[in-house]
Amino acid sequence: MKSKIVFDLFFAVFGLIILIPVFIIIYLTIRFTSTGPGFFKQKRVGQYGHLFTIYKFRTMRINDGTNTISVKGDCRITKVGKFLRKFKLDELPELWNIIKGEMSFVGPRPDVEGYADLLKGEDRLVLNLKPGITGPATLKYSNEEELLAAVEDPKQYNDEVIFPDKVKINMMYLKNWTLWLDLRIIFATIFRTNY
Repeated sequence: MKSKIVFDLFFAVFGLIILIPVFIIIYLTIRFTSTGPGFFKQKRVGQYGHLFTIYKFRTMRINDGTNTISVKGDCRITKVGKFLRKFKLDELPELWNIIKGEMSFVGPRPDVEGYADLLKGEDRLVLNLKPGITGPATLKYSNEEELLAAVEDPKQYNDEVIFPDKVKINMMYLKNWTLWLDLRIIFATIFRTNY
């Protein structure tokens, strides 16, 4: 997957440079419209199960809650945050994670601690992949917050239905990876089409 590494690094650096004005506008908008930092940092499980710090634009109000599941209409999400989430702009700082070698453009979304422990047998091979900004599971569950908002127990539904399905999808991606597949997934993510 050397071509994947070269692709990721080149386009992450290029993207970070040309998007500097966008970063500044989003950062200042967040700071002026809600209390708290412009960026959100959190420990996530990365390649081989190693922890890393993911960077995103903050979309929620600052609180001391421990809930890691967000649903559509979550009262913690700011007005600016709703806009950023809708167009996935909150993910832009993850370009820095790609440059640092912690993430890829395409791969499984990085989970918070605890979920990697649920992987058994061959499914643990998913940890050989770098987590991605987008991926086949991300595309399938692009309306994940709406799905979770429609069930009685969002965490249980996530743990028992969505998470296992994402693992299956990511295993298929691992077994069938090509750079062309990555390009198709990136295109589908940008233009919201099927790949």
